[in-house]
Amino acid sequence: MELKQYGLILKKRLVMILLLVTVSCLGIGLYSGYFLKPQYQASAKLIVNQYKDSGSLLPSIDVGAINSTIGLIKTYKEIIKTPRMMKKVVQQYPELGVTHSELVGRVSVSSVNETQVMSITVKGSSYQEAANMANAIAIVFQQSVPELMKVDNVSILDQANPLENRGAVSPNIKLNVTVAFLLALMLGVGIAFLLEYLDDTVKTEEDIDLLLQVPVLSAIPTFREKDSKERGDKPETALKAGRGNNATLDA
Repeated sequence: MELKQYGLILKKRLVMILLLVTVSCLGIGLYSGYFLKPQYQASAKLIVNQYKDSGSLLPSIDVGAINSTIGLIKTYKEIIKTPRMMKKVVQQYPELGVTHSELVGRVSVSSVNETQVMSITVKGSSYQEAANMANAIAIVFQQSVPELMKVDNVSILDQANPLENRGAVSPNIKLNVTVAFLLALMLGVGIAFLLEYLDDTVKTEEDIDLLLQVPVLSAIPTFREKDSKERGDKPETALKAGRGNNATLDA
């Protein structure tokens, strides 16, 4: 199939494609703007040392110790998201108003560019709620490390400020509409080619040209009754046999 034929197929189904794209974008935009609840995100940062010294955060620089600590962070990341740790957070901070299972679903833990810094990120219905949850998890985890790992090597580097006014991270209406536009466009083009593949009827002069590979010499236009009215022509009416048409002979 040549490029010209692809263009003819898309032109034939252009209205359907545009309608599908328009409805999809409007639907996703309205759903994202009026039905999805905004989500806010806050983070608290921890730093993991080889050992903790009250006189200095990093008393000495040891490359081997730093590499060992970075490997230890992977263990800490899994410990933070365990139900046991979340139950401690809920017990110590009942004002958060969430269950430990809900808290597990909201929290994510990452290391910052393979460093000794850990970032605890929590999503909530408001930034204040998310900040309070992130800070609570950071404090409880710091207090639990000596009991679990027999070493006190975690310090809170930075806490989230609940008083800050930050925007929602989701829903991203522009991104959602863009994705809907691309998906609807691809779906519309796919449906157009599918309908063209299933349709084996001849409707236009282009179809005849593509099917028979011969030029069209003439065409009979479609004549409708309203066309004759616009030109002012009155269609002739045929005489019908009836009483008024009877012939008589006089003697």
